[in-house]
Order: sequence, then C-alpha cells, then structure tokens
Amino acid sequence: MKGFFECVPNFSEGRDRALVDEIVKSVRGVPGALVLDIESDADHNRSVLTFVGGAEACAEAAFQACKRASQLIDLNRHKGAHPRMGATDVIPFVPLDGATMEDAVELARLVGERIGRELGIPVFLYEAAATRPERQSLPAVRKGEFEGLRDLIGTDPGRDPDFGPKAIHATAGATAVGARPFLIAYNLNLATEDVSVAKAIAKAIRERDGGLPGIRAMGFMLEDLKMAQVSVNVVDYRKTSLATLTQTVTEKASAAGVAVQETELIGLAPADALIGSGAQYLKVRGFSTDMILENRVAKARTEAGAHTAAQPFLDAISGSDPTPGGGSVSAFAGAQSAALLRMVAGLTVGKKKYAGVEERVKALASSAQEAQSLFMALVAEDAKSYDAVSAAYKLPKEDDAQKAVRSAAIASALLDAARVPLETASLALAALENSEEMARIGNANCITDASVAGYMAHTACLGALANVRINLVGRADGETEALRSKAAEIESSAARIRGLLDATLAKAVG
Repeated sequence: MKGFFECVPNFSEGRDRALVDEIVKSVRGVPGALVLDIESDADHNRSVLTFVGGAEACAEAAFQACKRASQLIDLNRHKGAHPRMGATDVIPFVPLDGATMEDAVELARLVGERIGRELGIPVFLYEAAATRPERQSLPAVRKGEFEGLRDLIGTDPGRDPDFGPKAIHATAGATAVGARPFLIAYNLNLATEDVSVAKAIAKAIRERDGGLPGIRAMGFMLEDLKMAQVSVNVVDYRKTSLATLTQTVTEKASAAGVAVQETELIGLAPADALIGSGAQYLKVRGFSTDMILENRVAKARTEAGAHTAAQPFLDAISGSDPTPGGGSVSAFAGAQSAALLRMVAGLTVGKKKYAGVEERVKALASSAQEAQSLFMALVAEDAKSYDAVSAAYKLPKEDDAQKAVRSAAIASALLDAARVPLETASLALAALENSEEMARIGNANCITDASVAGYMAHTACLGALANVRINLVGRADGETEALRSKAAEIESSAARIRGLLDATLAKAVG
C-alpha cells in the first residue's frame, strides 16, 4: 500500500497524564510512526493523538495504541462530557502525500479486522470505510455510547459490528475505525455557565439540523473553567471556514446576551484552513497563497533546483548543535536511495522491453516509496534519541540517589539511541537488496542510477551501524548482545549484496 498517512485516534482518558503517556509510548515504539501532537481535555475526559507515517507504520502504531488503551482504560469507570463508546473511541486514517482515500479505506479495514480478531473488541467502520450507508456518520455509529451498545450488540442485528465479536468488550467497549479527509476539532468557549445556550447554538449551526455545511456540533459544560462550550467538528473547512464559523457563533451568542470568551484548536489543522480564515477576517482583497512569504520561498527553492531546497537541512547539519548528526545523515542517505530507486522504476514501467518485469518493478517502487517515508521519519527520530541522551547526562548527580537515577536514565537513553539507528540499518539493508535487483532487471540505461541508489543504501547502513555500536560501548547485558548480534548480521548481509551490485555494474560497463 503506497503513500503517507495521518492517524488521529481518540482515547477515553484526559485526566491521567501518566496513563496517556503510556499509550503514546506504544506509538513511539513503532519504527516509522512519528508523533506530532497529543491533546488532553479533563472535562471531556478525552485525549486526541496525532501521528503520521507510511501505511505499515501507521497500521502497527494504531493497533498497538488500541491494544495499550484496552489494557489501561475501563469504561465502566469513565465519566466525561464527550460521548464515547470505546477506550479507543475512534481511529481515523487521513491520506497524505502519495496516498488516496481508497488507500486509507484499505488501511482502515485491515486495522479494524486485526483489532477485532486479536483484541476481541467489536469494530465499526465509518466515513469512507463504512460498509453501510447509515454508518458513514460517526455520531450514528456511536449512538447509545458504551452503556447502550452493551445491551444492543449481539441482540440487535442493526448494531452488529463489521469486525470482532458480537458482544461489547467488558472494559474497552467498541471502536470506530474509518477513513476521512482532514477534520478540524475546534471549540468555542462561552462566557456563561448556562449550558443551554451552548446546546442551542450547537443545534443552530450543525449541518444535520439545517445549519452550516460540513459542521457537527454539541454543547457541553466545562466544570473546571466554569464555562459552557460549543464543541465543533469541522468536517470540510472549504465549505465553512473557521472565520465564518466563529463569526456565526459569536453572533448567536451575542443575541443570547453572551460573549465568546475564547476558542480552542484541538490537535492540528491544515495551513490552508488557518490562513484562509485569517485572510477572510482581514478582508484581504484578491488574496492568494502566493502572498505568503514562506510559500514564495519554497516555490523559489523548487524553481532554483534541488540543491537549494536541500540547503536548510545542510545548514542544520553544519550548525553548532550536535543534532542532526551522523545517525540522521545516515537515514537521509537512505531516503535518497529510495527516491533514486523510484526514479529508475518510473523510467522502466511502461516500456515494452521491460513488460515482463513491470509488475515486479512496480512492487519495488511501492516498497521504495514506503521506505522513503520511514527513512525521513528516522531522520527526526535519531535526533530525538540523541537529545534524550544529552538530557540524561545533564541530570543532577549531587548525591548517591541522584547518581543512581542519572545512571539509569543514561543507560536507558543510550539503549534507545542504539535501537533507532538499528532500524535505519535494517531498512537500508532492504533498500540495498532492492537496488541490486533493480540494477539487474530495470532500465539498462539507468543501471548507474540503480547502482548509486545501492551505494547510498550501503552508506546509510554502515553509518547507522556505527551509531548502534557507539551507543552500546561498555554494556554487556542480554539485550545489548542481541543488538550487537543483529548489527553484525546486517553488516555481513550488506557486504554480500554490495558485492553482487558491484559485479552487476562491472559487467554492464565492461
């Protein structure tokens, strides 16, 4: 499955930060899954996690997060303002670069089936992944919530899940898994404790009740803030902008003698949604995104060539900070290898001479696209792991207790800092294997390009392995020896494949 995806799972816990951190940790432990944001709300008793990655990484991270949440959250004890039916209430996949909605639907169904089969949690597919028209809307799927579904699943055929048992999970409830476009979670807090005002406004603005297109809304009471809230999901910001939404709510609140105290953006939003609303509010005549400085700079870099576009990363490497360093550069070398391999595939597919290998070349291209996304995620992960090591070394060491805490933190951080480049090395080994195959079967006019892709992959592999070993110096425990053994195995395999690649190129150039 090709492309890059965003995943935004919602969990029914927003008060216990340590518990939420455990769920986030399960995502961070999946190579290639990059956590972007985590938002928790105590009144809603709900947390929204945002991460991105290739299809395989997103699928694994979503499953692991759902699994961890099912172990930690008991809905029988959960109370909050927001409707919920599951410990992991909803898992939406959003297609990003190189992915289509059809890809996101396939991903949602794969993950949903696995959750139902392995975790025993009933799964309902919704939005674009829905198997029934009446289940496209999340509120329709979640109707009755945990307590109501507990009685309906298994007795009402209309509430049978798409995957998993026909019985609610005793503590984790049920989960909705779907595919959708960007959704913006946006709340407007009112300067009143009268929740009826918020509920009336929510009813007036939501699309299903004749309000604004692409708007879903509910009214809540925020006990901690002593404010009523209009909680909104903007399903399509191109139909109703944040500026139009805010103005409409403000007018309706004013008519009720209430002011909008503040607004909240939960999680992340596309730049277009924020920029467009800003331009609308400012009434900029003839506005276009070309008026934005950063967009023009990016365009100029693209027009100037790849060397200019890469300059910011080169500047970051050459700076005085230790990150990004050798591990990140190794991962970036791997990303370049994958990109070059995709180029060779593009120059091979569609040519009669290579019709016999076209399907295999397409598979190599798909694998390279996935690898490229993973490599780029590892660029950031490697820098993050080194920063954690630096932070551990800066811990206080004034007494024995502090020294023990510092020593344990350093050991743990170094082990994590070894795992990340080992993942880079493993991925680079696969990229080297694919490059060697592409050099043999791909467009003969591009054999040097396929070979360079292999050389970059080999360089990425060796650089990453060096970082693995330096972070294991002085350790002798079982896990360390396992990492060393794996590193040696990867290095040996890479040397063998590099020899094959050298021989293929030598034969071609005479």
